[in-house]
Amino acid sequence: MAKLNDQTLEHVAQRFKILGEPMRLRLLACLQQGERCVQDLVSETGAGQANVSKHLSLMISHGILGRRKEGLHVYYFIADDSVYDLCDLVCESIAEKAEGVQRLFSQAGG
Repeated sequence: MAKLNDQTLEHVAQRFKILGEPMRLRLLACLQQGERCVQDLVSETGAGQANVSKHLSLMISHGILGRRKEGLHVYYFIADDSVYDLCDLVCESIAEKAEGVQRLFSQAGG
């Protein structure tokens, strides 16, 4: 990262900011199973339609999601699969840290 210019660093920070919202991560988890329309995402997340639409629109504008129209419905899909690689890395790191803490507690109690 040391070789990245300020503009590129801004783009990287923006991507992290977008992925730093739990509702957006929920939506990405739903879309990992395949494309969905807003009504499906509202049902699966329990969030309101306006809230879901706002998050979808933001992720589309940053190239994370894409959409296609079929009749009266608009279907959303993952346009940048790298978001799952990033999420997997973070989840693995959290799991490893949690296992380390658990081992410490087990050793202290044993």
